[in-house]
Amino acid sequence: MDGHDADNTKQSTADMTVFVQNLLQQMQTRFQTMSESIISKIDDMGNRIDELEQSINDLRIEMGQEGFPSPSAALKSKDDSKSADDDSA
Repeated sequence: MDGHDADNTKQSTADMTVFVQNLLQQMQTRFQTMSESIISKIDDMGNRIDELEQSINDLRIEMGQEGFPSPSAALKSKDDSKSADDDSA
């Protein structure tokens, strides 16, 4: 191997390194964009669920059934009582 071949190998290695770094940067950017999009959609879904729950509560009040707990409160109560049962056992 002469000096010219060694220079070509070094240049080829440097080119491959730059290519891989650029590829990894592009992948990181894409994953960051996707992550932000997913988080935004989850936040939107949570807001829509909150609005839906409020609408259901408003309808209950209009119908005169304001004494009933919301579905999420009922689920939480079941979870709390289950935890209490587990603790006493």
